[in-house]
Amino acid sequence: MSEIGIDELSRRLEELTVIDVRAPAEYDGSSGAPCDPRQGHIPGAVHLHLEEMLVLGDPELRGRLGLLGLTEGAEVVAYCHSGARSGLAVQILSRLGYDARNYSGSWHEWSRAELPAERGGEPESPSGSR
Repeated sequence: MSEIGIDELSRRLEELTVIDVRAPAEYDGSSGAPCDPRQGHIPGAVHLHLEEMLVLGDPELRGRLGLLGLTEGAEVVAYCHSGARSGLAVQILSRLGYDARNYSGSWHEWSRAELPAERGGEPESPSGSR
């Protein structure tokens, strides 16, 4: 499985499609793991819950990914809280013909870094203030 690290991901945020495969409340920051100093998502990330990826057939999932702006062969990064759910998502995306990579550090790592985050749709500074 192809991986991407925090340094490359943070440098390439503007050019990559990033998919957050966590539950909706984790994505919008209204809930999350208590071990994380911040809740929310990586700026610009789109949300596609892993459960949805698992229940949709291939044609429906391709359609859903198309609504997110992805075309077959596109480079895409998936993440979750600690890389397990996103690892499964990367396998699914790769099978469908996407150039998928797993950010295994995921939100657990990103929430600790001096990098921007979003809650809901609002940007949040690395210190946690808006």
